[in-house]
Amino acid sequence: MLKKRIIPCLDIKDGTTVKGINFEGLRNAGDPIELAKKYEKQGADELVFLDITATIEERKTFAQLVKKIAGELSIPFTVGGGISSVEDVRKLLEAGADKISVNSSAVKNPQLIYDLSKEFGNQCVVVAIDTKWVDSCDWVHIKGGREITGLKTLEWAKEAESLGAGEILLTSMDGDGTKNGFDIRITKLISENLTIPVIASGGAGKTEDFTEVFNKTSATGALAASVFHFEEIHIQDLKQELKHQNIEIR
Repeated sequence: MLKKRIIPCLDIKDGTTVKGINFEGLRNAGDPIELAKKYEKQGADELVFLDITATIEERKTFAQLVKKIAGELSIPFTVGGGISSVEDVRKLLEAGADKISVNSSAVKNPQLIYDLSKEFGNQCVVVAIDTKWVDSCDWVHIKGGREITGLKTLEWAKEAESLGAGEILLTSMDGDGTKNGFDIRITKLISENLTIPVIASGGAGKTEDFTEVFNKTSATGALAASVFHFEEIHIQDLKQELKHQNIEIR
């Protein structure tokens, strides 16, 4: 069994870390490099760095910022936002990213997942899925959650795996930023129907939420943002509590 991972997420807009609720109402959460260094010191297993407006504004993630982050960190980190080609990924990996995350571009062009996996290995290809419960079904959303697709979440997750995704980053838009806990239902459904690792995202508000998602689903990672950014949960304390609950962590 894979050991569980605690993964802070840094949503980046105009070079600054931001956080919202249900993908809206963004507020400043600090300097991404300083936050990244702090999380590494606290014991984070990995980091995720998402340029959240890259797709909407049709521009590329800044490789320069990735290079700066890589120069400050020794833990693995994933980069996403505006990635749509093998060349985009090559630049980001050369800048120091360990993994890349694709979302909207993979939905529009599923072949991209296969191409990236073949070129760089599936271990560095993370497919991010933003999912929302609409009309009694889980639907995939793209463009930072602004656009609903005709893809059902479980079907798309299975397709992504078959095309070569090495990991799924599953964000419940219903839970995002609410601090009401991870969406156990959708996380359980996806994580138990795939063989690749699934990272739960959206809704973390307290230590017990992490315990619950690891005990009730097959997720191998739990991602959060605001509870770490605003120091409501300290990663070191969280990991001690998980150990106390006999949850195997990295």
